[in-house]
Amino acid sequence: MKPDSVAMSTLSSVCKQDVVCIFGTGDFGRSLGLRLLQAGYEVVYGSRDPKNSALLPKGAKVMTHEEAAQTARVIFVAVHREHYDFLTSLSPALEGKVLVDISNNLSRGLYPQSNAEYLSTLVPGAVVVKAFNTISAWALQSGGLDANRQVLICGNNPDAKQAVVDIAHSLGLTALDRGSLKAASELEDIPLQLFPMWRLPFRIAVGLLAVLFIYVLIRDVIYTWVMEKKDISFRIMVSLANKVFPMVALVMLALCYLPGVMAAFLQLYNGTKYRRFPDWLDRWMLCRKQLGLLALAFAFLHVLYTFAIPIRYYVFHRRFTFTSTMIKENKTYEFDNVMAWRSDSYLAMGMLGFALFVLLGITSLPSVSNSLNWREFSCIQSKLGHLTLLLCTAHTFLYGWDKFLKPSAYKWWMPPGYMLSLVVPCVVLILKLFLITPCMDRTITRIRQGWERSAKAGTPHKKGKSNQPLIL
Repeated sequence: MKPDSVAMSTLSSVCKQDVVCIFGTGDFGRSLGLRLLQAGYEVVYGSRDPKNSALLPKGAKVMTHEEAAQTARVIFVAVHREHYDFLTSLSPALEGKVLVDISNNLSRGLYPQSNAEYLSTLVPGAVVVKAFNTISAWALQSGGLDANRQVLICGNNPDAKQAVVDIAHSLGLTALDRGSLKAASELEDIPLQLFPMWRLPFRIAVGLLAVLFIYVLIRDVIYTWVMEKKDISFRIMVSLANKVFPMVALVMLALCYLPGVMAAFLQLYNGTKYRRFPDWLDRWMLCRKQLGLLALAFAFLHVLYTFAIPIRYYVFHRRFTFTSTMIKENKTYEFDNVMAWRSDSYLAMGMLGFALFVLLGITSLPSVSNSLNWREFSCIQSKLGHLTLLLCTAHTFLYGWDKFLKPSAYKWWMPPGYMLSLVVPCVVLILKLFLITPCMDRTITRIRQGWERSAKAGTPHKKGKSNQPLIL
């Protein structure tokens, strides 16, 4: 080959590295092209109708599929699997090209093989890489913020995957290599998942809500109707709901910190951090964020319902009746200093607890947590989290005050609902108090720094996959 030819070939190769081709002019193709143009790439669209380019980003070129394929080494295939057939006729032009399959299906198990693997059989001369299918068009337009920054990639050719990784990095995204093209089916299933991390928290929330609501309904409404022949079913809509919501919020907040405490005791018992936790505990720990956010939602409902109490007809009627009775009987309602302290303390604990609860929810957002280092995040989620639980528990104790001492509070031998909601929080706080004692805290710290208690004879510790970071 002549030197000039070599130079031209090298220059052509360099130029092609700065050109990206996109097959498809739909929402994703347009959003991807816009981001590529902003990153400094030259974008060429391959379209069956090159004249229809009004919606494409300015600065991009539009050609036929065959012409566009000759301009770039990396080609994004932004079309559905049902329309892959046209690629067969382009096999000569796609020889040696990197085809990035970004497609997804409407449901799982729709085809016997993944879209990327099917594409590799249609165009055997090209190198297929599965990527960008977990990024939405909206995320590309908005800059791929927070959780949408990660691009999952799989393929059989390391050089081809690296080319896609370079493009992802240039767009401000992070790339994660998931292995060979056989992992494409797994990647294609990810966008089809519906709240996978929320299923267990939702089930817990619905279960607690149903059980506590039925319990309070029996104690308050059914008991009154059976024993006193009074119909107070109207209280279901506000009064009963405003009893159940805070109970569910408190229990679910405690459930966020109970697995961390249990994990600490397991590490103390095992004398090492290198033993895996049980699967159920792992799953529980992974959904703590979702449990906390659902608990915060119930706490918000409690606050909203509390604001609505003064404007209820039932409350107006009771106030008017009470005031009228006092006037008719010429009685004075004496000021109770103890009750004033209880009421103000009850409100203060509730407001402070809710404020910290909101702070926990805000810091769990990726845009906020990403700006915190691990020590800051741990301090807020652990120390302030337990303080929040303590304040909310104190709020509930002040609500009950001395009611548990009165026999009339136990209707059909059933204790008040607030007493049930205190069981799990009290257990968590007592166990946590035990763990923060100097001797226990020192031992746990040593274990998490790698220290291991000498194993018993014949039962050596087996090191395995380390558990996720604990936030106690």
